[in-house]
Amino acid sequence: MTMNTRHALLPVRRILLTVCLLPACLGLTACDLLGEEAEARAAAARDAEGRAIGSACRHAGRSLEDCYTQNPRAIKASVFAGWRDMDGYMRENNIAIIPPPEYRSLPETAALNAQATQDPQNAPQATGEAPAAASPPPPP
Repeated sequence: MTMNTRHALLPVRRILLTVCLLPACLGLTACDLLGEEAEARAAAARDAEGRAIGSACRHAGRSLEDCYTQNPRAIKASVFAGWRDMDGYMRENNIAIIPPPEYRSLPETAALNAQATQDPQNAPQATGEAPAAASPPPPP
């Protein structure tokens, strides 16, 4: 090879090298999107969510069993850890329980609605109050 031929091939080699190495380098930079780091991040998020659920249940005065029942997808160990941490924090700082609003299950609500349509005067109130007392008949 002469000197001119060697200089002519140099730009072609650089272009081929760039074309081959650029996709390989870009492919290696995206490796952290998949694998152990993503799984660790997801596990940490599930743990934090379980702890938040447990602490919220304790702050609302719910028992652990109720908390587990209402949140079946949460990790029980994380829920317990959050409940225990909040219990210690509330005892230490004399924080009172904030009771949650009363929720009714679907069958109870359906029964209340059925009673209300049959006898609207004596139907129990949705707020949990006793049924209204029937007024005495008017005097003759």
